[in-house]
Amino acid sequence: MAATAAATAATAAATATTQESQSDAVQKNYKIVQDVGNFTATEAQRPDFDHAKHIETTKSPYPTWDYGQGVPDNGASLLQEHHEVDPYAPDRPSVNNYRLLVSAIAPRPVGFLSTVNSQGQKNLSPFSYFQVIDHDPPMFIVGFSSRPGRVKDTYRNLKETGECVINTVSENMIEAVNATSIDAPYGVSEWDVSGLHEAPSTTVKPSRVKESVFSVEGKVIDIKEFADHQQPGMSIAATVLIRATRFWVKEGTADADFSHIDLDKLRPVGQLGGVSYGRVVSTFERPRTKWSNEVVKSELLARLEEEKGEN
Repeated sequence: MAATAAATAATAAATATTQESQSDAVQKNYKIVQDVGNFTATEAQRPDFDHAKHIETTKSPYPTWDYGQGVPDNGASLLQEHHEVDPYAPDRPSVNNYRLLVSAIAPRPVGFLSTVNSQGQKNLSPFSYFQVIDHDPPMFIVGFSSRPGRVKDTYRNLKETGECVINTVSENMIEAVNATSIDAPYGVSEWDVSGLHEAPSTTVKPSRVKESVFSVEGKVIDIKEFADHQQPGMSIAATVLIRATRFWVKEGTADADFSHIDLDKLRPVGQLGGVSYGRVVSTFERPRTKWSNEVVKSELLARLEEEKGEN
């Protein structure tokens, strides 16, 4: 029995050594984090950020648009063909998929999650693959990419405790939020790195970010791991489904019944491609329409309805 235990220990040690070696190898080719050179010098040449800029509301791009009109640009948007891209092509680096997706699916909200592990150690981190997906019940989804070595601390914490707080990110927070993306050692708190302040939660253990206009306490209800896509030396990719248990709205930012947050108070920041973020400086409105109201005013809709009745 002792010999069996020793053999098992030796096998485990060998496996760990192999995994560490594989992780080191893929780390050398892992180029998700973009090298921006001397960014301080580059940024120094740019205009100052205008904190006083208000969000204006303009007309929509084509206020006189009518049903069936498509894009009213005289066919200019139809002149160029599209390239077909196979994301799984053997000669296509996965980093190309990453850069393509984050530059094309934009802007994206920042999923700013606070979590704790089973020992109570705190973590605070922003995520690019994040979205609200329903309101009844309030549901959110967070995606964790495959990466060299161990999984993200946030994912590990969500698996251990099943709890988190999702915090919105406003313009005045972005420097501190971006700082939490640093690859700090496991157990080092990004709260200290960022200087952001904790506020108590009610239904979960992780703290809220006091500077955030809106925070959501949430509990994990499902985790999907993509083991069939895992590569040697890389962590597993996964998505986590989170159900809200509490909302927190900063005083003076919403209407009386807490059904709408003032955009000029929220000042949201969206993620774009590369290391770029975007701010909201202009909006326009387009009301949703009802067929019963519009069919009596549109010859096209009336004809479509008549043709459908004939079929």
